[in-house]
Amino acid sequence: MIEKWSRQIFDLLISRGVSETIAIYLNLLTNIILLGIVIFIFDRFLRGLVIKAFKIFSNKTKTTFDDYLVKSKFPKYVAHIVPFIIIEQVIPYLLVDFPKFERFFLKLTDVYLVFLIVWILRSILRSTRAFLKAQDNFKDKPIDSYSQIVMIILWFFGITVMFSVISGESAWKFLTTLGAASAILLFVFKDTILGFVASISVSANDMVRIGDWITQEKYGADGDVVEINLTTVKVRNFDNTITTIPTYALISDSFRNWRGMQESGGRRIKRALYLKVSSVKFLTPQDLKRLSKIQIISQFIEHRQKDIDKFNSENGYDKSLIVNGRNQTNLGLFRKYCDLYLNNHPATNKDLMIMTRHLEPTPKGIPLEIYVFSSDKRWGNYERIMADILEHLIASVSYFELEIFELPTSKDLLSMSSSSHN
Repeated sequence: MIEKWSRQIFDLLISRGVSETIAIYLNLLTNIILLGIVIFIFDRFLRGLVIKAFKIFSNKTKTTFDDYLVKSKFPKYVAHIVPFIIIEQVIPYLLVDFPKFERFFLKLTDVYLVFLIVWILRSILRSTRAFLKAQDNFKDKPIDSYSQIVMIILWFFGITVMFSVISGESAWKFLTTLGAASAILLFVFKDTILGFVASISVSANDMVRIGDWITQEKYGADGDVVEINLTTVKVRNFDNTITTIPTYALISDSFRNWRGMQESGGRRIKRALYLKVSSVKFLTPQDLKRLSKIQIISQFIEHRQKDIDKFNSENGYDKSLIVNGRNQTNLGLFRKYCDLYLNNHPATNKDLMIMTRHLEPTPKGIPLEIYVFSSDKRWGNYERIMADILEHLIASVSYFELEIFELPTSKDLLSMSSSSHN
């Protein structure tokens, strides 16, 4: 049929007075154009038919994987197979008198076939990636990194096969050529190779997952990981900006992953109050009587003082001078008050460490550090709990006749200046 159709066109051109050579090439060009139009129309029709049929099929199945296949254009690429087969079968008949053109077009069809296979596999890979990311067991896994690695491998083999088809040489020769140019390739694809190695390391060591809160000061990242791919890690900061970190930076630079805190029973509160050294003093019986009215420490004061009085009496200390023997101090009592307050606070985790301790004295005074864990780890609630604790303790300091250090303000300096003039 094709030969008859071609002969009719040739005879028509000859009858119009066209030379035989020109008629042959015009006949060839006409046949190619007509074939292209027919194949294009047939491909559009078949593609619409396959896509519609696949959508109907996917709507009737329970699994969602085929829905992702539709979104990744898998039916569209599959529909191209039939027109490809037709073209490959027609070319030998169409170009029977042009062996060079025949070989050229057959190579083009072979290259197109390789592209088509890679596209189909890429579509399946994308569908698999989207399907796995929708599963609860894989939501926090770096699926993008794995898919990109597989895609690189697919394209590598695809390009190798295309080289073999176009050049007529074996694929091994192409690989040998790549080996000779490895230094250049390593330089050009340095980031990709580093990212590839880093992705494997990050995944194998479970360093970062999707949804982890990480902090990396070098790149200004402080937020949740939203994407991990072959070359970059995307972090949505708490101000809703996006920071992109090179994947290999996660293994070459230090960063903080807050996952351990999120999976634990509480979030740490670690703050210090700087108390003036000059405000620390021994407590007199009158002071102890006054402070015994603070309910949370009244029982402790009573028991503690009994032990101290017994010790001083047994050792014969002269208490006419308060410094002799053992004594309670306002700082020690306030430290105990902080401990008891933290242990009784409803928002602290009693199963984790609760401690109030002295740090090394500084020019700003004695740091009294509270170390406790809030039972609620959500950021906003955590900040409110910490503020509630610190506000109470700061307000309580004056009851123990202690003072918190702060640098003098301009008002303080003016007051001091006025006093000196008077």
